[in-house]
Amino acid sequence: MKKFLNLILLVSLFLVSACTNGKTQSLETFYKDAKIESIDKVVIQNGSTGASKTITTLEQINEFVSLIKDIQFTPQDNQEKRVGWRYGITLFDREKEFKFTLSEIDNTYYDSNPDIYPIVDNYYKQLEVLEE
Repeated sequence: MKKFLNLILLVSLFLVSACTNGKTQSLETFYKDAKIESIDKVVIQNGSTGASKTITTLEQINEFVSLIKDIQFTPQDNQEKRVGWRYGITLFDREKEFKFTLSEIDNTYYDSNPDIYPIVDNYYKQLEVLEE
């Protein structure tokens, strides 16, 4: 009986680790894996208000991307579904797009290091573009 319980525990731990299906990597690695090479538009949507700001000038795009591209994302242990998000970001490369929120990429929840929220929040609030 004890061996059986140990086997169940071992299999359970394996399944839990397999469910996180992610590893620590930079945001740049995520969007490059999605075949986003040359970003020509960025849309930042505020999850609280629903308002969006669109960045299309190369200077602003490069500034924003340089602030967030090296942030490391580590899968969270708890992968239970959640409701709501602070900011959603979409990176465009012509017709291709890569969408993510500050804590979820490709249906996996992450912690960011450094914390991406203050960076995006500050940039969004100072961004001088028309809200949609």
